[in-house]
Amino acid sequence: MQEHPAVLRLARRRRGRRAAAVPAAGLMALATAACLHPAAHATVLPAPDHVVVVVFENHAYSQIIGSPNAPYINSLADGGANFTNFSAEAHPSEPNYFAMFSGSTQGITNDACPPPGSPYGTANLAKEITDAGHSWGSYNEGLPAEGSTVCIKSSTRYARKHNPWFSFSNVPASTGHTFAEWPSDLSTLPTVSFVIPNLCNDMHDCSVRTGDTWLRDKLGSYASWARAHNSVLIVTTDEDDSSAGNRIPTLFYGAHVKTGSYPASYGHYDLLRTIEDMYRTSHAGNASSASPITEAWQ
Repeated sequence: MQEHPAVLRLARRRRGRRAAAVPAAGLMALATAACLHPAAHATVLPAPDHVVVVVFENHAYSQIIGSPNAPYINSLADGGANFTNFSAEAHPSEPNYFAMFSGSTQGITNDACPPPGSPYGTANLAKEITDAGHSWGSYNEGLPAEGSTVCIKSSTRYARKHNPWFSFSNVPASTGHTFAEWPSDLSTLPTVSFVIPNLCNDMHDCSVRTGDTWLRDKLGSYASWARAHNSVLIVTTDEDDSSAGNRIPTLFYGAHVKTGSYPASYGHYDLLRTIEDMYRTSHAGNASSASPITEAWQ
């Protein structure tokens, strides 16, 4: 069995000082443990009781972070982890939602509904989370009914292109909720959930201030609650407006989050990998070679 890098580093540090104090059997035990947990990292990620991911639309980092039109989002960035070099994977919208959910754009190059090749039976976050014994759900504003696979509902500004879970045969449609089903008792939320505002409140058709106010009014109570209840809020956008090289705002807020600005380069696949590693799941698609975000935790 090949020795794990952590074991080699330990041996190098102690060589020449007190190598005799580390019996060979002890090093072998460490190596065995490392082999049993190949996804382990130097920084162990927290396992929150709840993670909620909110996705806004079509805005670059500089259009939201630092903008007077987004006071609430900026308060979350100031009080949480603000990633200053986070990028989306593609244009237009739909491939990015599939990337952050399944580790792949699934070959999608447009916003078609249903997307070509669907329904997919490939790996995705919902399947991984439930296979690991946790719970999954999505809350989709404007969705006409729980589990509906309708493409567009104009009267409620709903668009399925922003809801990839409805395109996978291994994700129960019943886990796709209307936003009206967002619970008043936050402790009953699924372990991991995505919240997708409608085409106005996600900043696609309406202003940054509209989306910022919606987030404060609809999920502000969750953000405050999360800090004291081992839970995390993640806010991101699907893509920029093609003005900034697809650099987008992304932030973490809640329990265990270490306040600060983080300049490392990350993207949707890294975000997926981070959530997967929180719950020790398998890795979907490109998340297997992505980097978990480890530096932003207490």
